[in-house]
Amino acid sequence: MSSMQVMFNPKTIALIGATEKKGAVGRTIFENLLRSKERRIFPINPHIDRILDLESYPTITSVPEHVDLAIVATPARLVPGVVEECGQAGVEGVVIISAGFKEIGDEGTQLESEIDRIRKKYGMHIMGPNCVGFVRPPLDLNATFLRGKPPSGNIAFISQSGALGSAIVDWAVSAGIGFSMFASLGSMIDIDFGDMIDFLGDDPATRSILIYMEGVGNARKFMSAARAFAHSKPIIILKPGRFAESARAAHSHTGAMAGDDAVYEAAFRRAGIVRVGEIAELFDAAEVLDSKRLPAGPKLAMVTSAGGPGVMATDALIHLGGELAELSEESMKQLNAFLPPYWSKANPVDLLGDATIDRFIKALTICLDDPTVNGVLVIYIPMDAAPSTQLAQAVADIAKKTFKPVIATWMGAEDVKEGRRIFVENSIPSYNTPEEAVRTYVNMCRYKRHLDQLYETPEEYPPHKAPLKDHLKEILRIALKEGRTLLNEEESKDFLMTYRIPVTMVQVAQNPEDAIGLAEKMGYPVVIKVVSPDISHKSDVGGVIMGIDSSEVLKEAYGKLMQSMKKRAPDAAIAGVAVEKMVIDVDYELILGAKKDKDFGSVILFGMGGTTAEFIKDFSIGLPPLNQTLAKMLMQDTRVYKMLQGFRGKPAADFEGIEEILVNFSNLIVDFPEIAEIDINPLAIANGKATALDARIIIDRNYNAANQSPYSHLIITPYPTRYTTPWQLSDGTPVLLRAIRPEDEPAEYEMLSSLSRETLRTRFFSVFKNISHEWLILFCNIDYDRHMAIVAEIKENGKKIMIGVARLIMNQDLTAGEVAILVHDKFQGKQLGRKFVEMLIGIARERGLVEIRADVLTENENMLKVFKRLGFSTHWVPGGTSEAVLKLKE
Repeated sequence: MSSMQVMFNPKTIALIGATEKKGAVGRTIFENLLRSKERRIFPINPHIDRILDLESYPTITSVPEHVDLAIVATPARLVPGVVEECGQAGVEGVVIISAGFKEIGDEGTQLESEIDRIRKKYGMHIMGPNCVGFVRPPLDLNATFLRGKPPSGNIAFISQSGALGSAIVDWAVSAGIGFSMFASLGSMIDIDFGDMIDFLGDDPATRSILIYMEGVGNARKFMSAARAFAHSKPIIILKPGRFAESARAAHSHTGAMAGDDAVYEAAFRRAGIVRVGEIAELFDAAEVLDSKRLPAGPKLAMVTSAGGPGVMATDALIHLGGELAELSEESMKQLNAFLPPYWSKANPVDLLGDATIDRFIKALTICLDDPTVNGVLVIYIPMDAAPSTQLAQAVADIAKKTFKPVIATWMGAEDVKEGRRIFVENSIPSYNTPEEAVRTYVNMCRYKRHLDQLYETPEEYPPHKAPLKDHLKEILRIALKEGRTLLNEEESKDFLMTYRIPVTMVQVAQNPEDAIGLAEKMGYPVVIKVVSPDISHKSDVGGVIMGIDSSEVLKEAYGKLMQSMKKRAPDAAIAGVAVEKMVIDVDYELILGAKKDKDFGSVILFGMGGTTAEFIKDFSIGLPPLNQTLAKMLMQDTRVYKMLQGFRGKPAADFEGIEEILVNFSNLIVDFPEIAEIDINPLAIANGKATALDARIIIDRNYNAANQSPYSHLIITPYPTRYTTPWQLSDGTPVLLRAIRPEDEPAEYEMLSSLSRETLRTRFFSVFKNISHEWLILFCNIDYDRHMAIVAEIKENGKKIMIGVARLIMNQDLTAGEVAILVHDKFQGKQLGRKFVEMLIGIARERGLVEIRADVLTENENMLKVFKRLGFSTHWVPGGTSEAVLKLKE
């Protein structure tokens, strides 16, 4: 059990600052703790012998038992000394309720720094300071000074603000909402949102995680934890504030457009998090998004006993981007068979004012059975023919039997109160108005669609060699030596060309013959500006100023120039000097850029470009690294995406080409932490193809490679190419060992589906047949900070085949890891298992883990022998398994 698990499920608790003084925080906390009958509570106060009939101790070190959790409610100046004593006593976790730290200025900040130093010295966890504490209603544990007792439920609520968090809990309790946990994090000196998501992600009592966030804290830890659990437990965030400070200091279009709040929005989307704008919406979303009955699509059917509410619901649905289902001919036939002849004959299905329970249920069943319908809204207004309570129970009974979502609007007050209670008991979302219900359905659709997109298996691009970057590093070094942080256009475009991003270069030639020579030297699209005596005028097209010459000589030279360029770059967008017009006929102007955000590091911006980019503000933001799926999502999140499909007679853009440019651009950002801001504006689309007409790169003067890791500018760890290793099986078969990628899902499916029953049983301890996409994404779409998987790949008849995979899954504290090895039947006994274990040991040592372990069927003697030979100790455990453990640090 980790120290955080001990802290949040303590057997022994000490309250430092306990008192009998009425109204004091120390007394309220003590009284709350005493209500937990299964725990030993120790009051600590050097001035009192007994507190509320319990013996009081002068210090925590004098408590006769080991203390799992210490709660500190003393003046701020005493807290560092108290924390030192907690460390000496071996306490796993400390909650510091005390205020008076960084919120009061420099003196308080120094106190926090001292507390943090002591925490690291002893390896404790600390919540706070200046926090309310935490409550775990299912465990009957209240470690706060809240007066009320939140009821038990399956929603966890984490708040950065103690006061607002307490108010929200009060509101939720009055609304009948129960909690698996409430925690107030305060200053987050240690325990932050990432830690809490990690803990709650493994908590069986928690189905949804709600967060009130003012600032993210450790963004890398937060994103890692959220990405690990958002696909299985909805994470819903209420974050106020629309800040623009960082945009004011920007030196590029990208920097000015990508403000703080837009970056937060992008980070939440990348992690699969739902962001809401109101407190009520926070709990509404929690109620429905954890449902296993998320809609497969946006098409909603409505069953109502009154036409007016049906019209209101339809208006809201269309306004919010949902779709009204068009009922099938078979459904219409069935409805016509029992409904009065003057029913609505369409969706919404108006059952009329005399609708009975039987009429409601038949219509609901028909709609749910219709393949064109993704979900059903039942709207009820109190009528004698269909009593509220009995109808609610009948709807609940039907809803339990379907995978399609059923939501309800029970309009009224006392008459429908009992019906709403039935819906709550049966986990059916119910609302007072049709608009609220429709908003919930649309949110469910968006959540489902976003998760599907986020975990869509990316297409695999043809392999490319890593670009040679030394000359680019030299460009940066020289610029800084010259006192420049802004690279010129030629230098900036050199970066783009190196990363296979098409560019248009402007070169100056004295005469047409020189122009031809320049073109022949260059392997990329080029605009040749010929300086000639008879230049008649100039033209500004696509941001590039071209001289236009009227001489017949230039016409001939231009023709030869184009021939030469097309041979060298037949698929590229070609630019050149023409007599009457530019060869580049720009269809669309885009912007592609990146900047460093103060919380989330380097981020990528894509959208409508040109000189009006900042005015139009049609853009989306993504976090590198990007793959094909994420690049496509980045484009789809903009309005210009629809325009790129063909607009006013202009051809559609080459979307695959733009996706590849985005991925290559992401690789550039990953490789160069020295870049503070970069703009490609415009990224022009001509005849469907993209080319960069203009580019600028701004260097981060504060970046110091000697003092920072290569990926300190990223909050999502990129693909670890350092683990790519050519190797051979014992029979000489060449094997490539490398880290797994989301693109490997089809190969992993083929491997798993072709394993023998025996191999499945020895690896997974059971035999299974259903290998779903949802299951495979857990294996292939991983966070390399906390989970490493090494695949073995061979080639057969030119096709890549996965023949094995080894995994190292690290615990929440990133101090230990669990190892699992799988080798395909055809390749067992060829030393691959041993090689896998050796690699995982090396990775574990690199990550600084204390130990690694593996669970192995005791009958799997060959694998146990491998572990023993590599230094693992093994011992038998009940259930027919053995545990293999390797200590990496004492």
